[in-house]
Amino acid sequence: MPPTDKKASKSSAPAPVNVKLLLIGNASVGKSSLLLRFSDEQWLPEDEATATIGVDFRVHKMEVNGRKVKLSIWDTAGQERFRTITSSYYRGAQGIILVYDVSNRETFEALPRWFSEIETYVSPTVVRIIVGNKLDKENSRQVPTSEGAAFAERQDALFLEASAKTAVGVRETFEDVVRHILDTPELWAPVGSSSGQSANQRNGDMPGTIDLDARGGASQDAGSGGCGC
Repeated sequence: MPPTDKKASKSSAPAPVNVKLLLIGNASVGKSSLLLRFSDEQWLPEDEATATIGVDFRVHKMEVNGRKVKLSIWDTAGQERFRTITSSYYRGAQGIILVYDVSNRETFEALPRWFSEIETYVSPTVVRIIVGNKLDKENSRQVPTSEGAAFAERQDALFLEASAKTAVGVRETFEDVVRHILDTPELWAPVGSSSGQSANQRNGDMPGTIDLDARGGASQDAGSGGCGC
């Protein structure tokens, strides 16, 4: 048997799929806490967390259905004064994670406004998931699971409840979104068999990625977030 060419086998392995996810929702629903739990397996108590200023950004690698994926996860501020900043970060997103607090009905009732914003900035094919966070606050729940699930169904969105504090449902949230993105090739696969390149790749970028050098001043905001938003 001829020796195996390790270099050839390495180069024939499929490249990781680049996926851009966006976390949105009202302030203090726990978006940053979900991201911190997922990426670093950590949780900060609410009295130690700070609100995200502008946009926070993290990169995370994972494997879903045997396919390697490189996630670029953008955590946006929920405060109204940052809406003009964060709206530009919808561009290129393949998945939207919309978070509310199960113990705060006001954050749930704000979901239609957030969906209106999603419809303005992203394609209908972009994967959406509604996450009812702070499941650990069951004793002070204000939004029944059935109501959250029914709203998600009306919006043709995925639905999960989670707790950044206990880690319940956190990894499942990101895996479900990525799995549905991989099942939607038009969101990430190269366009055109002859060129083998998507529009983003022809411009020098992988689908769903951001040229970090081109973000200018936004890069300072992206690194200054906390875990209370």
